[in-house]
Amino acid sequence: MIRFGIIGTNWITERFLDAANQIDDFRLTAVYSRREETAHDFANKYGVAKTFTDLEAFAKNTDIDAVYIASPNSFHKEQAILCMKQGKHVLVEKAIASNVREVKVMFEVAKQNNVLLMEAVKSTHLNGFKAIQKHLPKIGKARRYFASYCQYSSRYDAYKEGTVLNAFKPEFSNGALMDIGIYCIYPMVALFGKPSEIKATSYMLESGVDGQGNIVFDYSDVGMNGVVMYSKITDSYLPSEIQGENGSILIDKISEPSNVEIKYRDGSTEKVEVNQANENTMYDEVAHFIELIKDGKLESAVNSFENSLITIGIIEEARKQIGLSYSADKIDER
Repeated sequence: MIRFGIIGTNWITERFLDAANQIDDFRLTAVYSRREETAHDFANKYGVAKTFTDLEAFAKNTDIDAVYIASPNSFHKEQAILCMKQGKHVLVEKAIASNVREVKVMFEVAKQNNVLLMEAVKSTHLNGFKAIQKHLPKIGKARRYFASYCQYSSRYDAYKEGTVLNAFKPEFSNGALMDIGIYCIYPMVALFGKPSEIKATSYMLESGVDGQGNIVFDYSDVGMNGVVMYSKITDSYLPSEIQGENGSILIDKISEPSNVEIKYRDGSTEKVEVNQANENTMYDEVAHFIELIKDGKLESAVNSFENSLITIGIIEEARKQIGLSYSADKIDER
């Protein structure tokens, strides 16, 4: 039995718990929130006795084996490190941290304390993505990766009315690239590795974060390029696509592929079997994380340290190009 504590009491945590509670080896034992009332209300909803408003006391609690962190991105590094130094395994919501410097420190602390640290990107654990990996050789030499994920944020209406919520605040390391764009970038990195060059453009909001953007990727060593487009201020209904010399793989939704097909150059079409067993798309990543703990593994081969570092490196370079800076970037940790 793996005893979990949670940091963050929002809708994504509830989604996580819906998935985790379907796993026999999962038990929720503690809830942390900055506000006592919020912690108690959330804990009561899930029948949990222990609540904390002191993060250090939470991290030191001996009834916790692992921690799921779903707080704003700017808090991920500090919270994860505090927990890992107390011997806790940590699953951190994407984006794992604000920048490359923070991620490197987090991975180093994980190694020093012999604990598992994993970025919670669900896409790469889904049967749809595994099917894409399996069938990728069928399209021959890959020449282009195109991914689109544009989803109008429910918080954007409040923004337009003059209320800037956390999702649009740079001090919390937020914005379209960190929240939405990562879903386009991470699968590309998992499939093709690190690009040689990127070029980013965006539409910046007055609050200081990006509302939407585009990035072009050059994989000059393998003769391939990539294009991603993402937004929190518009919707898009375009599928994503991987183009090869023999055909193309069409993907209905890059963040959670459920409809995948191959269109060959001869005009034929092959429907790819996905068979996603659990309707909660967070289930597979949670089950994977728990299995790693049980097996004594300290790194995921799927959401690996390398994939997370490459991805946050791409995001950081894109942010430099579009002029998006976070409070976390200004901290000197020498």
